[in-house]
Amino acid sequence: MGADRDDAAEAGTVVTPSAEFPPLGDEERAALGRIGERWRGPRRADDLPVDPTLGRHDRHPAPTRFGRLAPIDMFTVAQPDELVATGAADLPGDRAGRTAARVRRALLGPPLSSASVLYERMRKLVALPVLSSDLLSSVAYGPEAMLAVLVLAGSAALGLALPLAAVLVVLMVAVGLSYRQTIPAYPHGAGSYIVAGDNLGRTPGLAAAAGLMLDYVLTVSVSVAAGVHAVTSALPGLSSWAVPLGVLVIAVLLAGNLRGVRTAGNIFVLPTYAFVVVLLAVLAVGYAKAAARGFAPVPPPSVPAAEGLGLLLVLRAFSSGAVSMTGIEAVSNAVPAFRPTEWRNARTTLGWMVAMLVTLFAGLVGLIHLDGLVPRADETLLSQLGRVTFPSGPGYAILQATTALILLLAANTAFNDFPRLLFFMARDGHAPRRFLHMGDRLAFSNGLVALALTAAAVFVAFGGHTERLIPLYAVGVFLAFTLSQTGMVVHWRRHRGPGWRRRLAVNAAGAALSGLVLLTAAVAKFTEGAWVVVLAVPLLVLLFRRIHRHYARLHHALALHPPPSAPPAEGDELPQQVRHLVVVPVARLNRASLRALAYATSLGRPTLAVHLAPEEAEADRFREQWRAWGDHLRLETIVSPYRSVIGPLAHYLEALHAASPDLTLTVIVPEVVLRRRRYRLLHSRAEQRLRVALRALPGVVVTSVPVHVSR
Repeated sequence: MGADRDDAAEAGTVVTPSAEFPPLGDEERAALGRIGERWRGPRRADDLPVDPTLGRHDRHPAPTRFGRLAPIDMFTVAQPDELVATGAADLPGDRAGRTAARVRRALLGPPLSSASVLYERMRKLVALPVLSSDLLSSVAYGPEAMLAVLVLAGSAALGLALPLAAVLVVLMVAVGLSYRQTIPAYPHGAGSYIVAGDNLGRTPGLAAAAGLMLDYVLTVSVSVAAGVHAVTSALPGLSSWAVPLGVLVIAVLLAGNLRGVRTAGNIFVLPTYAFVVVLLAVLAVGYAKAAARGFAPVPPPSVPAAEGLGLLLVLRAFSSGAVSMTGIEAVSNAVPAFRPTEWRNARTTLGWMVAMLVTLFAGLVGLIHLDGLVPRADETLLSQLGRVTFPSGPGYAILQATTALILLLAANTAFNDFPRLLFFMARDGHAPRRFLHMGDRLAFSNGLVALALTAAAVFVAFGGHTERLIPLYAVGVFLAFTLSQTGMVVHWRRHRGPGWRRRLAVNAAGAALSGLVLLTAAVAKFTEGAWVVVLAVPLLVLLFRRIHRHYARLHHALALHPPPSAPPAEGDELPQQVRHLVVVPVARLNRASLRALAYATSLGRPTLAVHLAPEEAEADRFREQWRAWGDHLRLETIVSPYRSVIGPLAHYLEALHAASPDLTLTVIVPEVVLRRRRYRLLHSRAEQRLRVALRALPGVVVTSVPVHVSR
């Protein structure tokens, strides 16, 4: 798991469109050369019946009645053997598809070129609100969650809130310092997953990933539930619409994040900063009023005890208050999203986040104690505090509005980190590879949609009630905290650089405190719903390992280590009488693609290989691999900067056919045939989509060369 990651890290950030196209290892490159030496086809097919670059002859291809083709406008010649697809090549050929594409672009914006990935990163002033919205918004419900447990023992037990808050502040500082050390040690992101996996082993790394994934899903559900509760506290008439409102908010968040990192960041900057400013104003006015009366606490209303005050209740209150720390790991997971120097900007941002969290959390708990407020079912504590602090004027309305906004938008932290975590897991083979793909706006669209659907299902299942979701919240995130910090302890012991003992002590303290909260939350809240997370983590780890095992078997079956005598072709077909061009799309060089090339060459017809790359670097790398194989066939490389494959390939084939209408094109696609149907969801069905795209065009035949994977 670590070797491929190290190779990617040496080249800089690993979050690039080319991650879908991993390079060949040394053994496979050597095997590729040996296979090329035994190749029995023509050295180079330069006698192609059409010009593959579509631009050297005077007679350009013209649109046909079977397609809306304007091929020359869809490709530009970048190099003698390379075309670059324009944005028009991604548009579907049918009217309904074009209409849907225009609607999509109107909602999400035009597609961004792969070269724009560097410009989609965030500066610190934007990254701070984007990545801290979850962390800072938790102060709106974290203190209330802690006091809601203490008040079960009666109003007299509320005095324990101050010492518990002090312990939580120590925990916040310790974990924050620990993650500040993690960022420069692992500057390529993924946080707990990579740290635990590299230092503790694959299973702890997957357990950390499972905990983070559950945390991100619950972050969306809890944040939206708390935000809707804040709205209904101010507008009780909307209470019956809480669940539809929450689902609508999740849909809006999904649409905003599908527009790209930078656009989403600009959307969430103002609400986060406004919330912080308004809360600081509440603290300033509230403590000024408390100073005027000599900081004498207002006696809280008498609340009868429903439970006895014992250690278990105190531990439950402590673990409930610890949800105020969820989101503290967000920066370490999203280091590649920062502008250079990434790790330094990320560490600075994390420092500001922790400082604001400690200030707001401690200030709110102290002010709630001084004002004698207790949790109520019909109104949040922050709403009560706003009414006391701003009894007249617009202050209360502004507080509620900014609180509702930050809570509703706090889920954006999860929308930023969840797809990125899936990207790293998919790169290591522990999640479906479709999560490696960047969408039109350079966002991980598949991961965003997966998060939105899962969070919406959880939100609806729990009826949008925050108090029902909170018990599930702390276990997953503190599992990730504990494993990450324990992994850093092992990291410092292995590397022993300057000051390693001090760094080890900081991470050891963070691991011990996080482990204490994890154990407390798992035990104290087990019957309240934490058992769901305790059960879900090992099940997710098992699922991740099964996915990895499938991909490992698939890689072994397709790797370039052929037996001495090649297996017979599966179904040869040689139409000798037609004027023919065989086109073989090649995504990567493995046994499946080489079998397709061998089959195509054996037909004895002119053969052209086509490779679509998301950016120039991948195109250069593939051409170098092609030369290492022996450059036996003509290769045409198309750079698709908008990362679409089927659209540019279909338009290119249509252009070739239009240049010579009497030509029969046979498109041969390598197809991996899986024995077990349950694994088919882990693979894209490119040959089927290409066949649909070319179905209406005469003179084009799409066929597949199957490679059967028996296991």
